[in-house]
Amino acid sequence: MQVNGKNFDIKEIKTLDEFLKENNYNINRIVVELNGEIISKENYDKIKIKNEDVIEVLNFVGGG
Repeated sequence: MQVNGKNFDIKEIKTLDEFLKENNYNINRIVVELNGEIISKENYDKIKIKNEDVIEVLNFVGGG
């Protein structure tokens, strides 16, 4: 699996939500694209990720 250009090898089936939490992403401050499609936050726990997936995680940053 590729996440933001880095390769990950997942050994067990997990949901997108589990993967994001395990890798310390703040769910409230990100948008996730899975294989070219934006995923709604309410679906993170329903989507099973696979080693063939390409994921982009975009973080919102505040400033001023």
